[in-house]
This record gives sequence, structure tokens and C-alpha cells, in this order.
Amino acid sequence: MSPITTHILDTSRGLPAAGVHVALDRRTAPESWTVLGSGVTNADGRIADLLPDGTNLTAGIYRLRFATAAYFRSLEVSSIFPEVQIQFQVDDAHGHWHIPLLISPFGFTTYRGR
Repeated sequence: MSPITTHILDTSRGLPAAGVHVALDRRTAPESWTVLGSGVTNADGRIADLLPDGTNLTAGIYRLRFATAAYFRSLEVSSIFPEVQIQFQVDDAHGHWHIPLLISPFGFTTYRGR
């Protein structure tokens, strides 16, 4: 399993958010990012393979980018967030980092899961 995983729940529908494109980046300089991986959420709203098995993380700042506008547009629902970005710091390069996203058309929240 990837050392960084995510899943998305659509709290306005009470369902997983399937079909959302997600990109994972690592900050390489104060204003510079490198794309490490990407994927699309499955029927359970999950992406377990953003990084290949055996990938070794390094400590640093990472970012998940969620294409939320396309998701809500596919449901014919207007929303105010074209993209949700979550930055987080990895201090334990050997740990597992699960970063869920809870979305609705007019709000979102996140936390570190397990």
C-alpha cells in the first residue's frame, strides 16, 4: 500500500465521492512542487495507490489536490471550490499518512486518519 492514502466522502449525499481526480505533490522549494503521483477515487471514494508499493518517503511538506469542481459538475450541483488543496507535513518518513477529505458543495474538512 502507498505510504500516503486518501479517501473522499460527500457529506451532502452521505456517500463516497467516486471519480474524483487527485494529485499528490511534494514541495521541493518554497514555491516549487513536484508531482509524485495521481489517481481517481474508486466506488468507495478511495485511492490506495498514489505511490507505488515500497516507496520511501522523505520528511517534508506534501500536498493533495482534489478536482472537486468536475465531481460536483458531474452531479449537476454547483459548488464554490474548484479544487481543494491540503498541505501536510511528513515528519515520520516511515509512517503511514492517511488524509481523508469530507466535502459538500459549500464546505470541506480534513484530518489525519489511520
